[in-house]
Amino acid sequence: MSKPQDRTVSRRDDGTWQNKRQDAERASSVHTTQSEAQEAARRMLGNQGGGELTTMGVKGKIVSKDTIKPGNDPNPPRDTEH
Repeated sequence: MSKPQDRTVSRRDDGTWQNKRQDAERASSVHTTQSEAQEAARRMLGNQGGGELTTMGVKGKIVSKDTIKPGNDPNPPRDTEH
């Protein structure tokens, strides 16, 4: 089950990329590239205590899921994708 602080990076209708919390209606930040939006989402998740980052591709399908560890977690989760 997703937590409220989990984030999704997806493409908007105008071609920009948004970084959005799961429980939010509006984007936290908007970027020109997908990688900029992913970096912003990773930084925000780290500051908020960690969580899941889901990245959607251009066609709207999930292309990546990543667990972001908290900034001070002594036992971080083991991520085999990255």
